[in-house]
Amino acid sequence: MDTTETGGVRAHELPLAATDGHRYTLLARTPESADRSLLWLPALGVAARHYLPFAHALAARGVAVFVHEWRGSGSSSLRADRRHDWGYRELLTTDLPASDQAINDLLPGLPRVIGGHSLGGQLACCRLALDQDAASSLWLVASGAPYWRAFPPRTRWWLPLAYRFLPWLADACGALPGRRIGFGGNEARGLIRDWSRTALSGRYAAAGMEASLDKDMAAVEVPVRAAVMADDWLAPESSLRFLLSKLPHSPVHAKTFDRQALGAKADHFAWMREPGVAVRFLAS
Repeated sequence: MDTTETGGVRAHELPLAATDGHRYTLLARTPESADRSLLWLPALGVAARHYLPFAHALAARGVAVFVHEWRGSGSSSLRADRRHDWGYRELLTTDLPASDQAINDLLPGLPRVIGGHSLGGQLACCRLALDQDAASSLWLVASGAPYWRAFPPRTRWWLPLAYRFLPWLADACGALPGRRIGFGGNEARGLIRDWSRTALSGRYAAAGMEASLDKDMAAVEVPVRAAVMADDWLAPESSLRFLLSKLPHSPVHAKTFDRQALGAKADHFAWMREPGVAVRFLAS
């Protein structure tokens, strides 16, 4: 574990191994005295290191932040191709429990928050569905369900075509060539099929898992704070509302931020470079 310190915030790199041998590094930013911990889940195709300004800003406000690394991205020992495939099942039942255990070992007994950006927010909800003790609060930024009917009319009409094309492309290429087409990273076929299933049907499910994620999400009761970016066509407010409808017993405090409030573009990604406003909202 490497440790450095800047402005009272410690930087940790925790090398982890999941039960199936997948290796990755959990990035942490922790204050001297934390009042809670956050396991943060990135967006599709975004490496954990891109959230370090966000993590440092939260740590400066007393939150110990641990940024998960998705299988196939950043520090992950795997890359998606014809020989290496995975889906939501591996992410939810193999990798996330490894990060949870590392946090519990480092900061036992500290109140836990789980949260995420975009797909990360969706899978944070799914993680709570599988284990309601994984966290006592949920934080979301620029996140929402990809269900096509939950999008405004100006984008809704063409989404089903894209949601059918992307799994076909991933199967044809052995993995989704996300870097080439400008959507996500190079993503595993199974992951894209699971994502597309939700996008077309509005239901959360994972190949190879018996658990009913939708049913189990309905039983989750945690307070939710959700930040919406006003010009975010990838996760508009309507898609967040649909995602949160899966958590009917969870009290929600959602707020929309425009360009003036953020001091940056109010889109899907710009907030990561200027995270102060989102940090103040989440940690308040």
